[in-house]
Amino acid sequence: MSARPVRIAVVPGDGIGREVVDEVVRLAELLRSAGALNAAWQEFDWGAERFLATGHALPEGGLRQLRGFDAVLAGAFGDPRVPDAEYMREILFGMRVELDLYVNMRPVRCLDERLNPLKHVRADDIDLVIMRENTEGLYCGAGGLVSPGSEHEMALQEMVVTRRGVERIVRAAFELAQSRKRRKVTMVDKGNALRFAGKVWQETFRDVAKGFPEVATEHLYADVAAMEMVRNPARFDVIVTENLLGDLLSDLAAMLGGGLGLAASGNINPGRVSMFEPVHGSAPDIVGTGRACPLAAFASFALLLRHVGRGDLGSALDGAVLEVVRGGTVTPDLGGTCTTSEVGEAVCASVLKRIEA
Repeated sequence: MSARPVRIAVVPGDGIGREVVDEVVRLAELLRSAGALNAAWQEFDWGAERFLATGHALPEGGLRQLRGFDAVLAGAFGDPRVPDAEYMREILFGMRVELDLYVNMRPVRCLDERLNPLKHVRADDIDLVIMRENTEGLYCGAGGLVSPGSEHEMALQEMVVTRRGVERIVRAAFELAQSRKRRKVTMVDKGNALRFAGKVWQETFRDVAKGFPEVATEHLYADVAAMEMVRNPARFDVIVTENLLGDLLSDLAAMLGGGLGLAASGNINPGRVSMFEPVHGSAPDIVGTGRACPLAAFASFALLLRHVGRGDLGSALDGAVLEVVRGGTVTPDLGGTCTTSEVGEAVCASVLKRIEA
């Protein structure tokens, strides 16, 4: 283990975020007690409760505090008592901007045939990663309203695409593809309709590809990519795309992997503090029922462990998730009868067994 402990900021958030993050923290504590993980963590109360009590989602300078950590583990955000999602955007988009988390990485793998929604392909055919540009595009917040509230009201939502922003996400996709068996990158855009943005994406993709001659490449328009993801998911290895399209395609892909209960994500700036979170929402309707699936949070923690240089523990955790899924130790959303804590216990036991072997 390293001499300096890995510093992890924990932001459970709202709803079932607390429940699934608690299971991950339990695993981290067991790994630390076993001498397998030299880590320390600090919890932050950012979320709906804080917003309702204080009117502020974050304390002054809160986001800057995160720069002192190696990684952030987040839960989920959203509360029906706060119909305006502005506080969520302040936290999540705030982290992406403050920490420049330009890579949104969404690995998708179907772990068991019974979770495969596509009966014309095998579960093994579903194994891909979506690399979504995370700081630009239509999500940058540029635009405004003209004549609001009148019959002439007009909304302007501007898409921002920079060569630098595209180049770094495309390069990250190629670097990831180099470490995978199929070594292929598919760039997805909508350049036939968004021709100025498409020009930057396509030219940059071709330029970066020249530095990775061992990686196969292809370009698809987003509607074709969505169709192909359902028709022939084995076509894809690493997909790189812009912010909005990546948001849409990654949720489609998550369903190919068994649903949001298994969907992990990383919001990453390579080599710097990055944030990892399960994709699912806060699910206020099942809070306290024991039905929340913690597997996406565990899978996100595996990504975090790899980010901080503990790929061995990340692999052990991925293996544990695979074991409990195939063994049927899962919550109702995945066809099981187990509770959140029972699934957590099974994952913890499997990880400890693996690191002791």
